[in-house]
Order: sequence, then C-alpha cells, then structure tokens
Amino acid sequence: MPLVPLKDVYADANKKRYAIGQFNVNNLEFLQAVLEIAEEKKSPVIVAASSSAIKYAGIDYLVAMVKTGAEKISAPVALHLDHGANQEEVVMCVDAGFTSVMIDGSHGTLEENIAVTRAAVEYAHKRGVTVEAELGRLGGIEDDVNVDEREAFLTDPDEAERFVKKSRCDALAVAVGTSHGAYKFKSEAKLDIERIAVIKRRLGIPLVLHGASGVPKELLDKLVKFGGEMPGAKGVPDEAYQKAIAAGINKINIDTDLRMAFVGAVRQVLVEQPKVFDPRKILGPGREAVKNIVRQKIELFGSAGRA
Repeated sequence: MPLVPLKDVYADANKKRYAIGQFNVNNLEFLQAVLEIAEEKKSPVIVAASSSAIKYAGIDYLVAMVKTGAEKISAPVALHLDHGANQEEVVMCVDAGFTSVMIDGSHGTLEENIAVTRAAVEYAHKRGVTVEAELGRLGGIEDDVNVDEREAFLTDPDEAERFVKKSRCDALAVAVGTSHGAYKFKSEAKLDIERIAVIKRRLGIPLVLHGASGVPKELLDKLVKFGGEMPGAKGVPDEAYQKAIAAGINKINIDTDLRMAFVGAVRQVLVEQPKVFDPRKILGPGREAVKNIVRQKIELFGSAGRA
C-alpha cells in the first residue's frame, strides 16, 4: 500500500498499548529485510532515515526505494526522518514524501525547543505529516550520578505537559535512561518506568523510546568471533521493553542491533569464504540476519498481527 502517515497507525498502538518498531535503514538490504518481515508478521513498521543516511544515499533514492517497497506489501509503512536537526531538513523530507518527521530541539532551552518544534508542526501538519519531538537528554542512569544530575537529563513531566500543549507535536521522545549507540550502561540497565507512566497519564499521546537497541550477547559474540570489536557494549533487555510498553511507550527505535546483525553476518562470509567476490553472496546473509532481528522485535513489541 502507499506510505501512511505515522499518526494513522499510532492511534491503535496508543489505545491498545503496544509499540511499533522504528527500524533505521542504511541500504537496500536493510529496507528489504524490514518490509519482508512487516508483511510476514502483518505488522505496521516505521522505516527511518537519519540525516547522515540521507546524505549517504540521497533523498530521492531513499524515498523511491521505500515507496516502491511499501506498495508491494499490505502492511502499513511510514517513512520517518530520524533526528532532524533543523527546519530545513524537515521541509526537505516533508516535500520529498516522508510521512513523519522528528525535529530534535532537545539541546536548546525549553522555549527554544518549543519554538523549533512548533515551526516544524506548522509546516508538516498542513501536509498531513506527523511530527515527533524530543524533551530531555539521553544518557544511561548510573548509580554514581546524584539526583540533581539525573533529573537534569531525564524528561520532566511538568515541562512535557507544557511542551506538548505549546508545540502541538504528535509524539514525544522521552529521556528515561536509554542512550544512543551500543554503550548504554556501565552495569545493569536502568529505565525510569514510573516516569514513563506519569508522562503518559498527563499527556495521553504516543511516547517514543530512543536509544533502545538491545545489543544481544549472541550478536556481540558473533561480531567479535569474526574480527569485530565492541568492548563493553550493553543494551536494553527484553523485560525493560515490556515494562516500558506497559507504561505507555508506543514507538521503539532500533538501529544498532540491525547494524550488528548485518556486519556480523558479512564478516562471517568474508572470513569463512575468502574466495567469494559476488557482492550478493556477501550482503545476502546480512539481509537475512537483519530479518531475524526485525522479526524478534516485532513479536516483542506486540505489533505482530496489528496490520
């Protein structure tokens, strides 16, 4: 089917308390994997492109690939800008055919964040495009961080209520203890589940968990076995996802896990089959590995069968 506005699939997820996976794509194989499993599991999915991915692939190529793939399946697909840095990127993606955009003004003051988000909303909403914003700063919750430092990073419920009312964003990415990349925690994962629940009760809109890859041990072990290095990498465990979803998270962003799976599989081919020089035989196993991760996440997030 044609690409859908993310707001359309959020409504059911918000009402029935499940999450939709956002899967960042880096090449054709990633995209094929995400769409094939979305159709297999009859699940809505969010295909995301970061600013760097757009620069790497070219926005016209990305949009054309995603639109072509989405039209071949019956599961709903939204195309999302991940961490748009400014209004120019928002306008570019909306005009190119994205159905959802994130504007990240979280590094500015609250009022600055409201202003840049409101500008993005005014442009996107006129064109039927969903807007996600972020409030707070991502950073793992560690035992040795004092209360004041911890609160400075995490999303404040009072500020969140004011922010959403003034900015009119459709979804809010909350800082509750996750962190971008593969190095989220020094010890056991700690997410502020109660904070999610409080914000959800006060806002009622879809909430988003960024920096949410699991960094599974089996992926890490395989990557290391075939020459990769990711010392000390730790991610979000499955039980934390489930608690976060129950508390009100409706969108979970996955990127690192997909990269780990893909690169581990490609490394294995290169090490075990040094005579192979057909790129399809090298990249194909990477695509299969990504499919396995997407399948696991869709089942875990509760979106299977919701299409």
